Amino acid sequence: MGSNSFNKHFRITTFGESHGSLMGVVIDGCPANLPLCEADINKELIRRRPGFAGEEQKISARQERDSAHIVSGLFEDKTTGAPLTILIFNQDVDSSDYLKLKDILRPGHANFTYWQKYGNFDSRGGGRASGRETMLWVAAGAVAKKLLLEKEKVKICTQIQVENKSLEGDSQGGKVCFAVENMPPNLGEPVFDKLPARIAHAIFSIPGVKALEIGEGFSAAKMQGSQHNDSFTVKGDKITTATNHCGGVLGGISTGEKFWGRVAFKPTPTIAQAQKTCDTQKNVCTLQFQKPKRHDACIAYRGAVVIEAQIALVLADLYLINKMARL
Repeated sequence: MGSNSFNKHFRITTFGESHGSLMGVVIDGCPANLPLCEADINKELIRRRPGFAGEEQKISARQERDSAHIVSGLFEDKTTGAPLTILIFNQDVDSSDYLKLKDILRPGHANFTYWQKYGNFDSRGGGRASGRETMLWVAAGAVAKKLLLEKEKVKICTQIQVENKSLEGDSQGGKVCFAVENMPPNLGEPVFDKLPARIAHAIFSIPGVKALEIGEGFSAAKMQGSQHNDSFTVKGDKITTATNHCGGVLGGISTGEKFWGRVAFKPTPTIAQAQKTCDTQKNVCTLQFQKPKRHDACIAYRGAVVIEAQIALVLADLYLINKMARL
């Protein structure tokens, strides 16, 4: 199975499964002498835990400590420039529900496409397709955030928008708005590594994401050029824009203004209601989890932290690339 690595200079490679003994990420290309400790990573991992975002609906009963262990690339609380390896052990694994459903194709899940592509699939919580994979991105993203904060005072913020509905054994989607303050200018590489293209790659890698907007997004389709164009002006000794409908990107390169947009998540596919499906032997059957309590009712709450991490990873990579753009 390929495609377990992401980015070019600040490059991450992840490994492990949701119901395996441990999961890990290797960061190759992190500059030396970046102040870093495990607490920096654990602070972000805590934000990803069930219930941290204050969701009112049902959250997963799987309670993992998600404690990061840095086993290489760090000496005396500074990065060495060598590959930075972070391990996280799975401690609250329960595969019993999945063993009963081993050959059943679950609606909305990846086991059908994995089975078609590879001839088998890890039925224990989705394996590499599990949302738990994103824990590793949050861990690596914590390092990227530290780099961006240290060098450019970059701050990545998210806001969660979820309709408060009575679910009754169902799930729901949600929207996450993001904004990057103190966004560095000149990030993004023409022609195929434009900032929005790289962000789209990162965001659409997140399980459950169905749409991404940057700046006015779909609303731009209803606007006229005179409305959408951001006029240039001078503020102090700096050229800036009077508005920011473009979301801080022109020609695929950051302008230095706030980078902002929105991400839409689909409803969580695991629900308590009975669903018609079939198994790998083409037998029509009904799927119903007896106790689907180890799944969130809405992905968006924990997804917001993952979005921040993915944006940080892209920006860190483009920041390092930009250092080589000109003499």
